[in-house]
Amino acid sequence: VQLQASGGGLAQAGGALRLSCAASGRSFSNYRMGWFRQAPGKEREFVAAISWSGAIITYADSVKGRFTVTRDNAKNTLYLQMNSLKPEDTAVYYCTAAPRGTFDYWGQGTQVTVSS
Repeated sequence: VQLQASGGGLAQAGGALRLSCAASGRSFSNYRMGWFRQAPGKEREFVAAISWSGAIITYADSVKGRFTVTRDNAKNTLYLQMNSLKPEDTAVYYCTAAPRGTFDYWGQGTQVTVSS
């Protein structure tokens, strides 16, 4: 599985960005998918995850009510809509795939910078 994240950039506090993650392979629709992020000097942290069908979605408390994770299995694409952005959302965002229950495959990351 190869993952390519895009859509990062610079946003002002209170603004919005939409990240995309294009996945290769025919089994995308079978995978649980997720987003993680890593800020400078900090460990990588969980942001959101979505089951293969989209029926089960989980979020980190820090993004609940502001971020929305979705997927389009026909397009092999995962999305993260980020609204009401805060400076503390600044990080490199990674998409990840869990073919067998654990997040084993990672994309290269896309930088999100939120200015105050």
